[in-house]
Amino acid sequence: MKKSPITCSRRIEFDAAHRVMKHESKCKHLHGHRYAIEATFAAHELDKLGRVVDFSIIKKLLGGWIDEHWDHATILFDKDKALGKAITDITGQKIFYLPANPTAENMADYIFRKICPKLFKGLPIKCVQIRLYETPNCWAECGI
Repeated sequence: MKKSPITCSRRIEFDAAHRVMKHESKCKHLHGHRYAIEATFAAHELDKLGRVVDFSIIKKLLGGWIDEHWDHATILFDKDKALGKAITDITGQKIFYLPANPTAENMADYIFRKICPKLFKGLPIKCVQIRLYETPNCWAECGI
């Protein structure tokens, strides 16, 4: 019988602006959030110290990616380049173009399917869930 995996999670917070193109309400306007990501990783065997992974590895790899690409950035749909250009021309603000509308669901999915597999490739762990909080009481999850 195969052992069930053991999981551990790390929370990473960041600040970013976004807008949801064609939103039916006020989220169609550029606005900001204090986002939080809870990234959960699994392993079938613990390491020699009894861990799925050292939490500092998650902070270094995923936290480093978020810091470089999303923290204090404006996250826009890649079809929203006119707004991105206007922002960078006027403010020099860092822009990250997502290949989908930057909803919490699409952002969680992007981290789960595109970013974590690259960042943690070769390690004996697997990202099994991303929970992205857009506000303290609103979040989206993506996982196995």
